[in-house]
Amino acid sequence: MPRGHVLVLDDERAILTTLQKALSLEGYTVDVAGGIGVAEEKLAKRSYDIALFDVSLPDGDGVELLQRIRVLGSELPVVMMSGHATVDAAVRATRLGAIDFLEKPLSTDRLLLVLENTLRLVRAEAEAKALRTQTGQVGELIGESRAMLDLREQIARAAKATATVFVTGERGTGKELVARAIHGASKRARGPLEKMNCAAVPSELIESEMFGHEAGAFTGATKQRRGKFERASGGTLFLDEVGDMPLAMQAKLLRVLQEREIERVGGHETIKVDVRVVAATNRDIEAACREGQFRPDLYDRLNVLPLSLPPLRARREDVPLLARHFLALATQANDRPGMAFTDGGMSMLVAYSFPGNVRELRNIIERLVILTPDEMIDEGDVKVCLGGQQAAMKGGLFRPGVPFRVLAEEAERAILEEALGHHGGQMAATARGLGLERSHLYKKFKALGLRGDKGEAEDE
Repeated sequence: MPRGHVLVLDDERAILTTLQKALSLEGYTVDVAGGIGVAEEKLAKRSYDIALFDVSLPDGDGVELLQRIRVLGSELPVVMMSGHATVDAAVRATRLGAIDFLEKPLSTDRLLLVLENTLRLVRAEAEAKALRTQTGQVGELIGESRAMLDLREQIARAAKATATVFVTGERGTGKELVARAIHGASKRARGPLEKMNCAAVPSELIESEMFGHEAGAFTGATKQRRGKFERASGGTLFLDEVGDMPLAMQAKLLRVLQEREIERVGGHETIKVDVRVVAATNRDIEAACREGQFRPDLYDRLNVLPLSLPPLRARREDVPLLARHFLALATQANDRPGMAFTDGGMSMLVAYSFPGNVRELRNIIERLVILTPDEMIDEGDVKVCLGGQQAAMKGGLFRPGVPFRVLAEEAERAILEEALGHHGGQMAATARGLGLERSHLYKKFKALGLRGDKGEAEDE
């Protein structure tokens, strides 16, 4: 896979030929332009990762071209070159956002270093921007419960491998954070991490978004555009909500995963891709396969390394850690220093089921910081914040909008906790009282994130 797509603008044919050969040998895809007009045509039709502009050209000024593309909103990284550089030209180029200013004759080693550092910086800024965008939507992988310790160990193992990872879990459990953790701990960490929400892209645009398109491929396609697979070259592509991908697109994704090559929409060139895919969904994909809504062969291809994220109610011991973490963020963002939870307020939070998981917890904490008049957040404040949700929990088992499996787990949890308390915390006695095998009861406790008699559990 190319390390990046470069446009070189210079009026000296020898320089164009030399740079094209040198950069191609280093793994770059290179387009050349001998004048301003040709460069503008290429910029209008194609997307580039970086450009090299000469300052003085027969038909114009490279710095003025840089100014024009900035006025049009382009953030293309540009390195200026000149054999007769002036301080004025260098200052103008720098103010317009030029990455560097190289003097001719060019040093190939210096040029390659500038290109590599620039692309690394651009990718790092893109990831930082994505992280800032995502901040507050899902929680971090915080927690010391057995479920979280197991998850971190699985992430570490998955990061060392190269196979496709399939992350499943309810909404708000942190599937994107898992994808970022896998990418960050992998050998591809220096490469890009691209994200695509398959449920958010209109069906008529999803192929273009994933594979890119050529200029004129459809109405509105005025220039070439690289898709997610190309932009993720050498890195990781996170396909979120892959369970909502249209069936027609599923077949095309399957082919890419099998052949490791793509074609842009409207194009005929086959492009090899070197991308690790991490896919995620909150749907029951096995049920979707049975119902004909998801391709079983694609599921098999994606489900090489499965990771299942536990819901927050299955690791309630992590709620205080998460709540305090989110409280620190929310108090800083809303200028409310010194706020804290009383024991009663925290206990009420821990008892809540959180159908929206960690994302819902964060929203609740921010709501509490904004609405609580005092510095201490007590049981009454939490009760008011939860409102009808908490009332519904106390008034009956059914709550509108909460999935059956969540309600069933809550009922099971309540029964097992009461039974365990009735039998003095003894798992063996609890199993006999409920007419269950002890091994089955242990499995239930583990699945629900409950703890019984530790000594007995270890003997098993």
